[in-house]
Amino acid sequence: MKELLHAPAGSAGNNVYAQLKQQIVSLELPPGTTLSEKEMSIAFQVSRTPVRESFVRLAQEGLLLVLPQRGTKVSLIDPDLVEEARFMREQLERAVIKLACQSFPEEQLTALERNLELQQESLRLHDGRSMFELDEEFHRILFEGCRKLGTWSVIQQMNAHLNRSRILWLKTDPHWEHLYDQHRQMFEAVRLRDESRADSVMREHLTLSIANLSVLKEKFPDFFVTVQ
Repeated sequence: MKELLHAPAGSAGNNVYAQLKQQIVSLELPPGTTLSEKEMSIAFQVSRTPVRESFVRLAQEGLLLVLPQRGTKVSLIDPDLVEEARFMREQLERAVIKLACQSFPEEQLTALERNLELQQESLRLHDGRSMFELDEEFHRILFEGCRKLGTWSVIQQMNAHLNRSRILWLKTDPHWEHLYDQHRQMFEAVRLRDESRADSVMREHLTLSIANLSVLKEKFPDFFVTVQ
């Protein structure tokens, strides 16, 4: 069993790790991209040590492949890990939205409503990055209102491959209105304490995460692990 490494020491290492992870998940660094310790150290204006430690940490999370004598590459999206993350999210998020229907603070309900307003603005501007971030924030607020942010943190540890496929879909499909509509329906179900409706919409919503996976694999074959 591999020994887990701690985060890179110091703020420089943490900053390199966080920025690299964001660039990989957002597809700014697409799957298969070759990374160089030297080039990254120049780009981040740090020594090679925090870059190397960040590479190791990201490799442990399945986002980088460190190949001896062959360099380091951004990992391909693994459909099995996409499905596993979706499965975990479905189980936990359906449980949380049921809790939210039983009791949910007014402050978080207001935050959800404000989030929906911002989603509408993202739709108007067709801002995919903002839409993705607001989608994530909407779900995080549900966990916050149910005092389950620790569970949300666990979800984030497995979300990287799923999130890359979601962002790829947002870049590919210009029609996002149904995302907003489902979030609006979830908000209304929580507000009205309609547990059955909330559960149904959440299940349908999370199915979207993999509904277009086969289309994405066909359109971007170089981005995905080939399942034998």
